[in-house]
Amino acid sequence: MNSPKDRYTIAILALGGQGGGVLADWIQVSARREGWLAQGTSVAGVAQRTGSTVYYVELTRPGVAGQLPVMAQMPIPGDVDVVMASELMETGRALLRGFSTAGRTTLIGSTHRIYAIGEKASMGDGRGNGDRIIEAAHQRSRKFIGFDMEAATERSGSVISAILFGALAGSDALPLPTEAFRAAIEESGIAVASNFRGFDEGFAQARRPVALPEEEPAPVPQPTSEQGRALAARIAAILPEAARAHALHGVARLMDWQDADYARLYLDRLEALAALDGAPYSLTSEAARHLALWMSYEDTVRVADLKTRGSRLARVRGEVKMQDDQILTVTEFMHPRLQEICEMLPASLGRGILGSETLSRLLGKAFAKGRHVETTSLRWFLMLRAVAAMRALRRRSLRYIEEQARIESWLELVRDAASSGDRALALELVLCQRLIKGYGDTFERGLGNFNRIVALHRQAPLSPADIRQLRELALSGEDASLPEVVEARAPALDRATGS
Repeated sequence: MNSPKDRYTIAILALGGQGGGVLADWIQVSARREGWLAQGTSVAGVAQRTGSTVYYVELTRPGVAGQLPVMAQMPIPGDVDVVMASELMETGRALLRGFSTAGRTTLIGSTHRIYAIGEKASMGDGRGNGDRIIEAAHQRSRKFIGFDMEAATERSGSVISAILFGALAGSDALPLPTEAFRAAIEESGIAVASNFRGFDEGFAQARRPVALPEEEPAPVPQPTSEQGRALAARIAAILPEAARAHALHGVARLMDWQDADYARLYLDRLEALAALDGAPYSLTSEAARHLALWMSYEDTVRVADLKTRGSRLARVRGEVKMQDDQILTVTEFMHPRLQEICEMLPASLGRGILGSETLSRLLGKAFAKGRHVETTSLRWFLMLRAVAAMRALRRRSLRYIEEQARIESWLELVRDAASSGDRALALELVLCQRLIKGYGDTFERGLGNFNRIVALHRQAPLSPADIRQLRELALSGEDASLPEVVEARAPALDRATGS
């Protein structure tokens, strides 16, 4: 425990719905029970994600009789004793704002991530570097307590505010006895039993060494149907060991996306590539993964199916910790464009509408704005299930026919490179599938970059290094068109751009 002082300052950085305000109240109640004066303030903001809020609590000993001390309204860089963050990037934000000081601050932060919109929308891997935040947390604090608080909430059946409160008690950063912390929870009278479980979990974790959670590999799917077992047996017979795990995931994904026949098409395509590959079979392994991703492209039918699955509703109920006597309402924002509606129609009908300026203008008005859809209401649930049922007609849809043509064109390039003996080139072409992701504007932007790379390669064959550079430039999110960026940054590619 710190040497007792007359004043302690605590900054809490939390997202909306994580109970930051409750945590701040608990701290004040605990302190007041021990004779401290306590004040709490909060400032809401949208710096990282909607609802990110900074709570500030200041504790002081009573002054001279009749005189009250003047307390601050917000944490001041260099003058914070305890920083508490409910997520890893919030820990990073606290460090950037200078709230945590080496030699003074006890920094308590979760090591789990809630990804920001910018991270999710990135063409490549836009995730923040968690390792660097952990390193900085150690360097810029007197003591860093970090663990996966989201996992701790699952283990304890509690909420993250209780986990943080227990970690604060276990840190010995404040001169308050454990009984005072527990009394604050009890006095609140709300979910006392589960909050105690969370408190105990956080307290125990605070006494353990800091460790960044490691991502465990996804378990290999085990087939449960006769068709699934037959496909698994085929994988074992035709594919090298290095590619089998990815292929099993791919088959499971495509059977869920469409059916067993579609999974067989996937294996047909993969077998043709495997025949051109050799040890260490990295081409076949990567193709198994990326081909499955492209073949299970996002469309309106898939979105409607996922939104209305019972497993999704069960997950949401668990996330909000819904009780049996409560009613759950889920409202989502959806904005399918006319193009995406037409793409799920039979190809001739979809092309006819999109090719008609009059029809596109008239029908486009109905899809010009997004809608708030209550997926738990009977009306919208039945409507989305009707859209999901169009899976049976998917093979006739405009989008399916277009995607299969794109996939075959891509695989032809890969096969040509592998047939010529240049497996390094074939592998780089396979990895270009990373550009194909999402739907709407994200998909079109990625497809545009993919097509530019392919066009350059068709004009004059590119080397594996050239394609890798082009792909990384596209994934970096450059605003300029890809050929312009390449011409400016890589003169060696002038032959491909025709200059």
